[in-house]
Amino acid sequence: MKTFDFAQPTTVDEALAAWEPGSAWLGGGTNLVDLMKIGAMAPDKLIDIKRLTGLDQIETLADGSTRIGAMVSNADLANNPDILRRFPMMAEALLSGASGQLRNAATVSGNLMQRTRCAYFQDANAACNKRSPAQGCDAIGGVDDTAAILGWSNQCIATNPSDFCVSLAALEAVIEVQGPAGKRDIAFADFHLLPEDTPERETALQAGELILALRLPAEAGDFAGNSRYLKVRNRTSFAFATSSAAAAMQIKDGTITKARLALGAVAAKPWRVAKAEALLIGQAPDPALFAQAAEAALAGASSSNDNDWKIELARRTASRALVLAAAGTPARMPALPASPFVDQGDSLNA
Repeated sequence: MKTFDFAQPTTVDEALAAWEPGSAWLGGGTNLVDLMKIGAMAPDKLIDIKRLTGLDQIETLADGSTRIGAMVSNADLANNPDILRRFPMMAEALLSGASGQLRNAATVSGNLMQRTRCAYFQDANAACNKRSPAQGCDAIGGVDDTAAILGWSNQCIATNPSDFCVSLAALEAVIEVQGPAGKRDIAFADFHLLPEDTPERETALQAGELILALRLPAEAGDFAGNSRYLKVRNRTSFAFATSSAAAAMQIKDGTITKARLALGAVAAKPWRVAKAEALLIGQAPDPALFAQAAEAALAGASSSNDNDWKIELARRTASRALVLAAAGTPARMPALPASPFVDQGDSLNA
């Protein structure tokens, strides 16, 4: 690991003043420090934001929206009673990620900034346009079952690894940031960028901008009774998704009145599929309908490596997530979300 400067500001203004080109924000460090150790990232300066005041709160605002500070830990957020009651799908996504120890350290802002990466990005000896623009991409034609099937380019085929962010895409979160030009809001749908010709640029953050919080609109609570996050992975714990889906519905008198569907591990950003959602509105919940919606969700998918199988896996994951959501949110969040050992019949609507 190369040497770097280190700053520990106590206010947001101090943190912004400390930033300079080559800097990186340090929160829980569960992603950044690992990448620094293997040489995939080498910032000139770390700015520790753990001491910043006011960024560790969860609050309900006057308009009914929920504001979650950037430094709230994944564990605290997943186990917050109000979050579990109003946004259980988000809690399920958080509990599906990493390990208990890492969730204690990882933060909201760190999860949002989790690097879109593959094994070749993490290998300093491999060509990677994300690490070094115009170097080439050894992942293309390589061996990697995480490769994208949506939104990829001939510059990068890596996927976003976050579970949390898939649920945020479905719930239409908004991200509050502050930088040299002041404060602004970024719609979650616009936060992560597709690789196109600039894979090294992963988010809409401008130089020196710091994430302060994210907000969930009051309407996101409408899906509390019928929402699930489903993650397919090689190991039950501590593994990135091979495919995932966040599915949510509002069902009234046997009819779907609202619907949300977002896919994970398929692209460089969480993949919200409005076309599939539109197919569900006004219909009665039905496995055949859900299969149709899943088909629509993957209509534009194409293999980036020898991974045609992943398209079918993503279809089945989306369809299964919709089936689970229609059955009802579990009355108690399972310790291992989406595990085959969990009784899926114990739901709020059963």
